[in-house]
Amino acid sequence: MAKSITAQELRRHWINRQEIALLDVREEGPYSEAHPLFALSVPVSEIEVLLPSLVPRLATPVVVYDNGEGYVDRAVTRIVALGYHDVAVLEGGLSGYTRVGEVYRDVNVPSKAFGELVESIRHTPSLSAREVKTFLDGEENAVVLDARRFEEYSTMSIPRGRSCPGGELAYRIFEAAPSPDTPVIVNCAGRTRSIVGTQSLINLGVPNKVMALRNGTIGWTLEGLELDHHKTESVPLPSTETSRKARKYADAWAQHVGVLIIDGQKLSQLASEERRTLYLLDVRDPSEYAAGHTKGFTNAPGGQLVQATDEWVGVRGARIVLSDTDGVRARMTGSWLLQLGWEVYVLDEQCNVPENLRTIEPPIWHAKPDATAITVDELRALSDASVVDLARSPFYRRGHIPGAFFASGPELIQDLRVLEGIGPIVLTSSDGIVAALNVNDARKGISREVFYLSGGTDAWISAGHALETETRWLSRPIDVYKRPYEGTGNAREAMQGYLDWEYGLVGQLANDGVSNFHVVRERTVDENVVVVDVDDDDDDDDDVDDVFTCEHHQISR
Repeated sequence: MAKSITAQELRRHWINRQEIALLDVREEGPYSEAHPLFALSVPVSEIEVLLPSLVPRLATPVVVYDNGEGYVDRAVTRIVALGYHDVAVLEGGLSGYTRVGEVYRDVNVPSKAFGELVESIRHTPSLSAREVKTFLDGEENAVVLDARRFEEYSTMSIPRGRSCPGGELAYRIFEAAPSPDTPVIVNCAGRTRSIVGTQSLINLGVPNKVMALRNGTIGWTLEGLELDHHKTESVPLPSTETSRKARKYADAWAQHVGVLIIDGQKLSQLASEERRTLYLLDVRDPSEYAAGHTKGFTNAPGGQLVQATDEWVGVRGARIVLSDTDGVRARMTGSWLLQLGWEVYVLDEQCNVPENLRTIEPPIWHAKPDATAITVDELRALSDASVVDLARSPFYRRGHIPGAFFASGPELIQDLRVLEGIGPIVLTSSDGIVAALNVNDARKGISREVFYLSGGTDAWISAGHALETETRWLSRPIDVYKRPYEGTGNAREAMQGYLDWEYGLVGQLANDGVSNFHVVRERTVDENVVVVDVDDDDDDDDDVDDVFTCEHHQISR
């Protein structure tokens, strides 16, 4: 029996900046309806795939919960089997937590709540969709920069928009708008990346007039304005001259905020501390990372890292080291992560990383070939088999093995028990890994023979066999939350409801009191003083601020 932890004890970890990882082991759908601020979505059926990169250090305190579905015992067993040895169950589950703390809707909530806090404190300038449309109609030289990932931009974009993901804005701004007289509009799909992107350029100190498109492409759509589709225009990499200019601006802001720049020796020291979790993240564009990167560093493009920190960093209270090759992107990303309450460092881009740098090797689960695995040819030879697909529902909808049923990973045994037939059941998933992870649980829970397809649906495709799109649902597809700010065809009610929810996040943060967020204000007249708003439970811009004295532009705390 696993030990338990109370919600109050969990929250004290967050408030005191002590390392802890909180796992919601339900499907993403229920998770998106209600969860604590720093909870991670790690469905019980995918623990071995998702958990190691999110929580790489095996001694990290890990807490699991559900909402009474009965998943936690299975989750604890699987987490312990991976090698984690400080695992606890949240006392009372989600309903117990709601008695002492706020619960939040949607996903990537810490970053979105922080974005709203930034706007409320810094009064980030923005224009409505109609105002932007009118402005662009009368301003031929205005530049529209889309701060989302390129794939999102290409799906739908504001007219005249060019792709410039959030982490690239400070790096490429002087290439995108070389004249200080060029107005700049920053947009995303909703609010956060527009706010943070606009404020990034303002923080940088660019002379241009910079404004956010309020409510992004959602606001544009709700106003009945036309979007472009399948655009491929990107702001190019900066020239040597504009890169140096951006570097100077970024360095000044990073010093103002108190971002610590470290060398290889300090990096080695941080990496050698076995009692702390350390994430090494390369914040450059994925294409640059793919062309070459420092061993041990994972690619986490800066804009997305600020927007969705919980997709890379699962341990609240951990340390983060950022790297780039230009001295701009890591500094600007670090300035935001610091304000988000993380202990963050930036590796000097000119230093050499020690060849013997110690890095955490997360546990890796490998499927062991055994009697439960069958090949594509063996599956085709079975005349009475039922194929059950554990891929995420969007992948299942796009195409699956003919005749395959969709099943929920956490509810697999219950789903299999209602599956008609007496022949063997063959589990599959995109690459076969999730199917292999769950085959033993399935064999224990039902009387029929259960196998998994080695290589999964990918192997089926590689063998030259066709897929089908007719759906067969053993359970409701609640495994993926339908984001109202991604893709096209979203219901107006869902888009408006999402915006209304975002506007209420500052109030939730104030009532919750565990975020450790702070928003750095503009530089004061005295270059050696930084005024920092550290009150994370009040959205009033007239709060009394704490003043941190700086020596040589470094914050001493």
